[in-house]
Amino acid sequence: MPVFISYSHQNKEFAEKLAANLVQHKAHVWIDSWELNVGDSIIDKVQTAIEESSALLVVLSNASMESEWCKKELTAGFFRELEEKRVVLLPLLLEDCKMPIFLRDKMYADFRSNFDEGLSKTLEAIAKVTSTTQGRLEKQPEYHTDWSMDWGFNDLGLFVLRHTFVDHGKDCPYVVLTEMNIVANKSATKRYQSLVKDGNEFLGRYPIILALGHFAKENPQLRLQLEDSFPKKINFGFQDSKLGVSYEVYVSSRRLGEDTGKDVLIDFGNHFMMVKDAIIREMENGAS
Repeated sequence: MPVFISYSHQNKEFAEKLAANLVQHKAHVWIDSWELNVGDSIIDKVQTAIEESSALLVVLSNASMESEWCKKELTAGFFRELEEKRVVLLPLLLEDCKMPIFLRDKMYADFRSNFDEGLSKTLEAIAKVTSTTQGRLEKQPEYHTDWSMDWGFNDLGLFVLRHTFVDHGKDCPYVVLTEMNIVANKSATKRYQSLVKDGNEFLGRYPIILALGHFAKENPQLRLQLEDSFPKKINFGFQDSKLGVSYEVYVSSRRLGEDTGKDVLIDFGNHFMMVKDAIIREMENGAS
């Protein structure tokens, strides 16, 4: 469902700039200058658009407050809020003006001095009333991470070390699921099989984790930016120069839960280092 932009045509330049930016952030927008064609019934088209929109973005200015069209659109949105018992009207303040009484207690996106800040607030508001994904990077929230590890062989007979991570953000209405498969090449697989045969299976996994943790420390760009609920994937290779073997790493990460309208940055390289530290502690505790 689109978001409907209500504005005075004296503010057309601003409204179209806003619409273009919303579309760039994957929002579905209805604005009359893009949707109406010669011969269309303006009343029918606008009425249908208002009824079918998920929200009305109301551009507040002196011109819009004097516009009869804008007043009618505002009234339609107000009655929808009463009937549906949810937020429909989202005020965007373009300039100081006299607002209708029913809008005065609403928080608004402030475009008076900074367009980008107003846009960010608008994207957040849209995300709460639509299923469309938005994009605005948020600060990395404080996480705690649950993880597990298992291993085996793929259909090609190559050794695979698998990790699953679940990041729980403090006060966040979502979790992030990240899955990583580390696939050994033939030489690394043979080395692992040889160690298993000698009764040293753990020593087959231990160097892989250490090498990947070191690789992650040297490559801080190992991150994924999650913009929506769809999985984001990346793969890369690394080598263990000491052992002369190589690995391919396949990472998939996705957000589960509420869409807050903000992108989530997952530093999966830090996950590698976390596992490495846990394994080192396990080794030290075993030695003691």
